[in-house]
Amino acid sequence: MASSTLLASLSLDLDNQWSYMRTHGDAGWESYPSYLQVVLPMAMDLVESARLRMTVFLVGEDARQAQHHALFRQIPARGHEVGNHSLNHLQWLHKLPHAELAHEIVEADRLIAEASGQKPRGFRGPGFACSTTLLRILAQHGYDYDCSTFPTFVGPLARAYYFMSARKLSEEESDERKDLFGSVSDGLRPLSGYLWDLQEHDAQGRALPDLLEIPVTTLPILRTPIHMSYLLFLAQRSPWLMRRYLDTAMAMCQLRGIEPSFLLHPLDFISGTECHALRFFPAMNMPSEQKRELLFEVLTKLSQRFRMVPMGEHATELRKRSLPRRRPDLGM
Repeated sequence: MASSTLLASLSLDLDNQWSYMRTHGDAGWESYPSYLQVVLPMAMDLVESARLRMTVFLVGEDARQAQHHALFRQIPARGHEVGNHSLNHLQWLHKLPHAELAHEIVEADRLIAEASGQKPRGFRGPGFACSTTLLRILAQHGYDYDCSTFPTFVGPLARAYYFMSARKLSEEESDERKDLFGSVSDGLRPLSGYLWDLQEHDAQGRALPDLLEIPVTTLPILRTPIHMSYLLFLAQRSPWLMRRYLDTAMAMCQLRGIEPSFLLHPLDFISGTECHALRFFPAMNMPSEQKRELLFEVLTKLSQRFRMVPMGEHATELRKRSLPRRRPDLGM
């Protein structure tokens, strides 16, 4: 385990097969095809084999389905944390009218708490969707932290790849997805935790606690991603390159006192062989055994440099400090 006093938080966005298919515009997502019974136990086993715990961000529609309840209850039972990843995993969530946006958060919260036995403290928007309205809804409903910001310049490149790989979309679908993965200006956002100065009050006029933001960490200065999916993208070309890139990222974070929030996705554990419908994603031609070996190696390296905890513990530690406050600049 790490001797460093710097923390690092570990999380898994449990995006299901149907949610990827829906975003991609593929037919058949309406039947809610799922790989969760395979992927989630595999993910927990691997993380625990590295002697770590994580936060698992759940989608409300998956929590609604009784077939997942026993599985989701294993998350807190095995020492992990649950988080809210919205009701329908709409990556254009931030563009919804207020009432629909509130329903996406509040109904998912209810379903996740019922299915898992644990009420979420934190939220991450699908596709890093975020807005001032979304943050205010979280604060009004007692959320402790958000982790939807992704300070990177490469969002437009990811969006371009998405549109090249997707089927021909309707005008309405294209409009919904026109700002997927954010803009270049997102790369100017902070890498370390801070408080959103929302100036929210309860029904009695009492000030609500400021919402904590824990960004998904990117490489200092260059602001390129360091989450596991990007590392696997590099490893396809050269495992040596992936290892050097990770070493550089960890060293730069330590040098600048940045405590990483390291993100996992289900497709970091499986390949196109296990899920043929999603073979268009980067690194899905890499054998799943190789992916999991690389993931274990990465988690081991991180835990040697940082004290790795679930996001809720990271949030608790951050709130003990004097954090900068930031007025929302995300649009309504």
